[in-house]
Amino acid sequence: MKDSKPEYVVNSSAPIRICDLGGWTDTWFAGHGCVFNIGVQPRVEVQLAIYPAHLREHHIVINAENFGERYALPAGGRGSGGDWIRHPLLEAVIEAVPPPADIAIEATIYSVVPAGASTGTSAAVAVALISALDQLTPGRMTSHEIAVAALRVEAEILNQQSGVQDQLCSAYGGLNHITVDHYPHATVSQIQLPDDVWWELERRLVLIYLGDTHQSTQVHEMVIRDLEGAGPNDTRLEELRQTAPIARDALLQGDFAAFGQAMIRNNDAQKCLHPSLISADAERVIEIVRDHDAIGWKVNGAGGEGGTLTVLCSLASSTKHAMIREIEGVDLKFRNIPISLSRDGLRVWRK
Repeated sequence: MKDSKPEYVVNSSAPIRICDLGGWTDTWFAGHGCVFNIGVQPRVEVQLAIYPAHLREHHIVINAENFGERYALPAGGRGSGGDWIRHPLLEAVIEAVPPPADIAIEATIYSVVPAGASTGTSAAVAVALISALDQLTPGRMTSHEIAVAALRVEAEILNQQSGVQDQLCSAYGGLNHITVDHYPHATVSQIQLPDDVWWELERRLVLIYLGDTHQSTQVHEMVIRDLEGAGPNDTRLEELRQTAPIARDALLQGDFAAFGQAMIRNNDAQKCLHPSLISADAERVIEIVRDHDAIGWKVNGAGGEGGTLTVLCSLASSTKHAMIREIEGVDLKFRNIPISLSRDGLRVWRK
């Protein structure tokens, strides 16, 4: 019965996040914060194939395309002892937003950007999957409500450290100025730019994958303990908070030099939290982009080993192209991930 045709499919997609200025201040230990970020494509893709329950052997099948894994969830959703089976995030989302009992689903999840790239990919997956599952029952959550639900999956069901900005960026897309008045409550102000400024920003931004899955748990836990002890008004957190409105105002004025300086200021502030948050590989790439007249750079996400770096290039396109060639030539694990700005956020539709 596996090959039977679905009654219908639900498609959902959400952008990933880059260039998060003010990150670390959208967390429980910061208490309040201010973040600027950018939603970009390629988008995370989710598709639910819907079948009558009696025609399928399993109620829920997960097809994690990036990992080449297709498997069924057992009744109750978890394995023996209440453990997750293979992909806790996917399974926790389905536990939080279960499909109706009278249908069977096959959930296919795919992302061009590799897992662990520090671009909010897991948040985009959660947002897209929740929105698709939400289509299977009466009533609809707003995009903001879906972002909140995605945060709860990571923070409450999975007990992971999570800020609020990634889920909101995937829900809204575009350029965002996010104010966290009291964690986890946040408001999103989207930044509207003239087309010529939007296009120039898109042309200048480059996303460099540093070749390794982001793994910095021990460093992050050390930073969190330190910041928790220092309190929400710690000067290092305040320095990070200040970069977000500077970035917003710079782009509203079309001032790319000031925007690049805000990126660099945030990168330096991350390093003040812990030197290891800016890895040796990131420093290597920063040296190259500096030599090619880049005017801004920022390690994405919380920082640490692996992940990605956002670069703001200079005016000359040929200089950008030469920079990318040198980065990809100096170490085979470094590579450019082509991106474009995403004007919209979460998309969901049924076919």
